[in-house]
Amino acid sequence: MTSRTHLPGAATPDNEMANRVMRKVALRLIPFLGLAYFLNYIDRTNISFAKLTMSEDLGLTETMYGLASGLFFVGYILLEVPSNLALHKFGARRWIARILVSWGLIAALMAFVPNATWLNIARVALGIAEAGFFPGIMLYLTFWFPRAVRVRLVGVFMVALPLSSAFGAPISAAIIQYWHGLFGLEGWRVMFLVEGIPTILLGIAAWFYLTDRPREAKWLNADERSWLDKRMNSEHSEKAESGHGSVRDSLRNPTVWLLGVTYFGIGYGLFAISFFLPTIVAGFAEQFNTTFSIAENGMIVAVPFFIASVAMILWSRRSDRRKERMWHLIAPTALAAVSVPIAMYMSSPFLTMVFITLTAVGIFSALPIFWYLPTTFLTGAGAAAGIALVNTIGASAGLAAPYMTGWLLDTTGTSKAGLWVVGAFMAMAVGLLFVVQARLRKLDRELV
Repeated sequence: MTSRTHLPGAATPDNEMANRVMRKVALRLIPFLGLAYFLNYIDRTNISFAKLTMSEDLGLTETMYGLASGLFFVGYILLEVPSNLALHKFGARRWIARILVSWGLIAALMAFVPNATWLNIARVALGIAEAGFFPGIMLYLTFWFPRAVRVRLVGVFMVALPLSSAFGAPISAAIIQYWHGLFGLEGWRVMFLVEGIPTILLGIAAWFYLTDRPREAKWLNADERSWLDKRMNSEHSEKAESGHGSVRDSLRNPTVWLLGVTYFGIGYGLFAISFFLPTIVAGFAEQFNTTFSIAENGMIVAVPFFIASVAMILWSRRSDRRKERMWHLIAPTALAAVSVPIAMYMSSPFLTMVFITLTAVGIFSALPIFWYLPTTFLTGAGAAAGIALVNTIGASAGLAAPYMTGWLLDTTGTSKAGLWVVGAFMAMAVGLLFVVQARLRKLDRELV
């Protein structure tokens, strides 16, 4: 990462300073924030593996499981914008530490839910605790990284998302299968407990490790702090001239709402795959007469996410190198829209997973480039509100996708209908991206 974290241009003293500072900042922030995001998504989606044995223990139907998965997003959506504004006001160090500790505690306490009702309550509480984390990180990165390198570095940060499933899937499955009975608990309860504790510890570390703004970074020397502070203030001043620096302007901006609805379409695919891929693999027993243990299920589920991790980094680097955004966003979204409904019509588990992998590659490759777009015309408190609003609208897909996928699975007895709906929403996102492109051109913003 360090050899590639530089600003374009000739070898001038200013460029040498830029390269040195970007290397230091990237090494300081990206691994720590990536680890936090890694744990974030594990704690959010490990219910997908718990479900394989938890459903029988708690008496859950597919629809009830889908509801419990989606209820996370009720609290998440309600507090997303207020939480991001709080981060802007109180500082990233305090607020991110608070988020990590509170969600880690609730994630661990999910080990002790006695029935479906308490599972639903715990999922709502987990969403409340996590609210503001992801848009807060997106805002935080705009304090530290100029636009010229932001897509690439956001891609490195966001690779934690597919990696959390690639590593989290086999780890969660192995805990459920092999640690069943530890502390006198069922395997899925042990999993919730064990996977919540690292988040609490990371939250405590965040309080001491993170720095709110470049001017406060004691780990940079005086010249480096001054250079970065001036560079970022200059970029924020340019964006402020567009008139989208206030909360009110951002919340009323049609482009922000349009991006939110577009993200809903992409997010629908993300959440449907994340919450139901273990169920799809378990369904191979009926579809193909092929049975896997829970641990084997976890290993199979990991494969699409491993491949998507590599594709995500390569695609975001290509976007930076070509200095092009929209087609680098439209193409992978279209790939996901086409590949996902085809998957369940394949003649073998292998071919089904090939098309699921193409879907994962499309979804995850689109994400870092998508999150570049709001930062091109939002700044200050307006960026905090606007980014949170986009994520809030998109996150509502997290409520809709698991519930709708579960209901269709209960109703039809197959995953086919659910994946057709995923493809439809992804196709909607592709269409809306052309409208977004026209809107951004109208705003006369350069997508570089």
